[in-house]
Amino acid sequence: MRYLKFICLLFTAFSLRVSAQETTKVTKRLTNNVSEVYHVSGDGHTRQGMYQALYKKKIALANGAYKDNKRVGLWQFYNNRGTVVQSYNFDKNQFVYEAQEDTTSNIHYFVDRTFDTVKVANPRVNKPLRIGGVYYGYLPYVSLFKMPKRYSSTDLDYSNVNVVVELLVSPGGRLADYTVHLIYAPLQTSIDDIRMNLKLPNPDDLVFVPASYEGEAVSCRIMIECVLNSNGTLDFAK
Repeated sequence: MRYLKFICLLFTAFSLRVSAQETTKVTKRLTNNVSEVYHVSGDGHTRQGMYQALYKKKIALANGAYKDNKRVGLWQFYNNRGTVVQSYNFDKNQFVYEAQEDTTSNIHYFVDRTFDTVKVANPRVNKPLRIGGVYYGYLPYVSLFKMPKRYSSTDLDYSNVNVVVELLVSPGGRLADYTVHLIYAPLQTSIDDIRMNLKLPNPDDLVFVPASYEGEAVSCRIMIECVLNSNGTLDFAK
């Protein structure tokens, strides 16, 4: 029996080594400033093992692991200064930690509720929550945008364009609207309001924990300040 256990252990160790050898490392750019590093199995698309997203190739934005294309275990999410902003346990589908919003954040929230300060002196208002926190969690909505081709034939100077990505989250915790606003910075005038398709590549990006007012779920608009890169893509405003 002792020999049988030893053989089983050897077989398990060998299987793990073979499994590791069969994975391929993939590096993918999400925005000009953010890239991700992960491993895929022999089929070329199933994610397995450790995952990391990096800001400017050196500051971690996300650390975690995949098993058969699903995120598992405890993941840590950071802002672009390397500070932990959120921890999430995918095995339990549970937020473990959520940092208080940074007052210098480029993400702003507008809850769809008039505050009656006469009836409620200090109402309890909670912002919507995204798995991934205030940086990594909102990357999909920033990285999906590409300047429309109609602007490539104009003399519009992209360095003079400010961009705000607006998300409307319903009381049910679903993304109800996704619009990118282009603003001519010198005059602070609107250039265009581009409605984005809600059929996102990853259906999970439609899901939020909704905002709440005194314990009641309410709709909320999220405004994300961005910069327009010279190639027509977006990054978070610094």
